[in-house]
Amino acid sequence: MYIAESGQDIVVRLQPGEDFFEALGSLNLIAGAIVCGIGMLRDVTLAFWTGKEYKEHKISGPAELLSLQGNFSQRAGQSHIHCHAVLGLEDGSTVGGHLSKATVHETNEIYIRKLEKIVMERKQEPSGLWGLYPLTK
Repeated sequence: MYIAESGQDIVVRLQPGEDFFEALGSLNLIAGAIVCGIGMLRDVTLAFWTGKEYKEHKISGPAELLSLQGNFSQRAGQSHIHCHAVLGLEDGSTVGGHLSKATVHETNEIYIRKLEKIVMERKQEPSGLWGLYPLTK
């Protein structure tokens, strides 16, 4: 992983074979941040929330990471990454959903903006989801 940081901005390049969540989790951005990115992934698990549970969809082969949006928050005192992704497949089709698991295939180019005066906290709700509760510091 290559990292460049200036003020509230972080640019990260993830390397082939890195676990997406382990690599970004090592940044330990517990207070809050916004993340976006592009690249390629493999061994991906996407999920769809049915209102009661997540239904998983696995993609083993390489896929273009066309769009990544998400955030870093704190959940039970730990850093938590929540991302949604749109992937482009070899046949030109796309799939998307909640990104649950992924390995970097070629590279990932990730931009992170740390939040200066906002704390993002997740709390479990009756539905089973961990809802986002942003707080001003």
